[in-house]
Amino acid sequence: MSGESTHPSTFTPNRSMPTAQVIPELGYENVAEAAQWLCDAFSFTVRLRIGDNHRVQLAVGTGAVVVRRGSRPVDGDDTHSVMVRVADVDAHHARAVAAGAPTNGAPQTHVYGERQYTARDIGGHSWTFSQSIDDVDPRTWGGEPGDVEP
Repeated sequence: MSGESTHPSTFTPNRSMPTAQVIPELGYENVAEAAQWLCDAFSFTVRLRIGDNHRVQLAVGTGAVVVRRGSRPVDGDDTHSVMVRVADVDAHHARAVAAGAPTNGAPQTHVYGERQYTARDIGGHSWTFSQSIDDVDPRTWGGEPGDVEP
């Protein structure tokens, strides 16, 4: 992406968001159970619990994964998506639209300090692109820090 920095050091710090640039999001019927299993089986650690466990951010080394509420694959349902942090989500969105990527609309700003949009690739996979715009303490919007302090 010419003209757009994708180096993590160019991102605005945000305690509500993992520092990893690429963050897989995996769907499970029971988020709390899945997060616990991943921690027990793969040595992940809880970084942040969100809401009534509709999402849990897990840390793994310098990386991260988000466990989110979802169901087993059924025609057209997402069981996973990939989140990618970008330096300028509006420019990124414009490029994706110009290339013909179907999106969920213009980037939206969220209370947790991220500006995001979601697109589908040519294989039907879901991608969320996120720009940190503020450093937000997760406790201010209902996040519950876990074993690894955000």
